[in-house]
Amino acid sequence: MKILHKEYDSTGIFKAYDENDYQVGEMTYVWAGEKKIIIDHTGIKPGYEGRGIATELVMSAVSFARERGIKITPLCPFAQAVFMRRPEINDVKS
Repeated sequence: MKILHKEYDSTGIFKAYDENDYQVGEMTYVWAGEKKIIIDHTGIKPGYEGRGIATELVMSAVSFARERGIKITPLCPFAQAVFMRRPEINDVKS
């Protein structure tokens, strides 16, 4: 699994690719000021559910937030669920 991150002016995306470089999932966010991102969507391609890919995408955003010293608001229901299941990442939750 490979996860790539791209940023644009006020948005960003983490994309997950399988071993054949086929995009199997994505998680998008928007910037809310200079110190916070809002995860607004997490999606996995049909047939790739249940493999932990979406969780890896959220965890990539957590690493990104820690590196940048920013906070995350998990608006997406899946991202909210990951934050609820993993209290150890609440240091970056806003």
